Amino acid sequence: MLIRHSTLEHRQDAIMDISTGIRVSDAERQQVTELLVRAVGEGRIDLREYEERSALVYAARTAEDLRAVVADLPAAPVRTRSAATPRVPIWQRIEGGAWLGAGVLNLLIWAAVSLGVGEMVYFWPIWVIGPWGAVLAFRVLTGWEAGRKADRRSGIPGAAHPIRAR
Repeated sequence: MLIRHSTLEHRQDAIMDISTGIRVSDAERQQVTELLVRAVGEGRIDLREYEERSALVYAARTAEDLRAVVADLPAAPVRTRSAATPRVPIWQRIEGGAWLGAGVLNLLIWAAVSLGVGEMVYFWPIWVIGPWGAVLAFRVLTGWEAGRKADRRSGIPGAAHPIRAR
């Protein structure tokens, strides 16, 4: 349950959306306990007071009992989902890490061979690092496979391809 108001008069109603005299559930007790944990983390109450209030929470039978425990604490902030998504999806970050690892490994092998021969040999790692890196850079810069491109037929951003969605 999200707390939507921060003023004192609305906070108690926002904590428990139940009628007067109705018994509270374990989930509602857990919600108030989480509010107390946050208050300890913010330094609003100390551990001794947290233990006292937690005992009152688990002994509470009605919503009024729970409201009395948190009456002097501020309401929890509104939790909203962030609309911003990361620029690079996780699978592309994993692929980038694999590209970097393979590139470094190829460079180390090339350097070891060059040291063993005693002169600089043909720089063959460019054929591993270059094309793979170009494809990854293209996909990141254009948003390819990142869910930002619109389906060309529907014009809806992020729409699933009608054939591939099946």
